This record gives sequence, structure tokens and C-alpha cells, in this order.
Amino acid sequence: MGQNNRVLVLVVEDDLAVRSSLAFSLEIEGFKVRSYATGEELLDVASLDGCDCFVVDQKLPGLSGLDLIAKLRDRHVDAPAILITSNPSAALCRQAEKARVPIVEKPLLGNVLLDRIRDMLDKVRH
Repeated sequence: MGQNNRVLVLVVEDDLAVRSSLAFSLEIEGFKVRSYATGEELLDVASLDGCDCFVVDQKLPGLSGLDLIAKLRDRHVDAPAILITSNPSAALCRQAEKARVPIVEKPLLGNVLLDRIRDMLDKVRH
């Protein structure tokens, strides 16, 4: 838990209950969390420096999750991103794989998301 104290995870999820639950569970694990309801809200943030990981819902109002991640990459924001969604189509899986964005399926059971975040952060650090 101590190693996560400085890790900032940005969560983009339009469903308030899911967003609050994600933020709560990540904070319990020692992560700092900032959450946003839409991709546009996140993009309005002046600086995304210091973000270590993004957790982004695919089905957002306005920009989709993958479109948001593409816009972040266009801005040279290279922190790892994880896409969360229910029942991803084969086409979405291919798009995410091409963009090198792993998908974690909803409902988020057990520690699947947490494990994926830790795995991605470990890869970035090594």
C-alpha cells in the first residue's frame, strides 16, 4: 500500500455510483484519485502532468473512451490507460488492442481492475 501513496489515477465514468465506487476502492488501496463525468471535463483540465494512470469508461456521453484516450495521446499524455466497458464488441476489442489499451469488463469483480493498474504501473517503472 505504501508504494501507491504518490500514484494518481484519473477516473472518467459518467455513472455517478460507479465513479464514486471506483474512487473509493482505489483510495482505500492508497491511490490518489481525481474523477470526471465526461471526457470533455477531463480535457478541460489545464495540466494532466502527474497523472500515473487513466481508468476510462468506453460509453461516455460525447467522446467515447477510446476517442478520449486518442486525444490524450495527441496531447502527448502517455500515462497508461485502461478501458472499462460491458460486453465489448469484437470491433472494440480490435480497436483497443491496436491502441494498446487493455479492456477490463464490467462488472468489475474482485481485484481485476486493481491488478491491471498495478501491472501497468510496474511496466512503466521498469
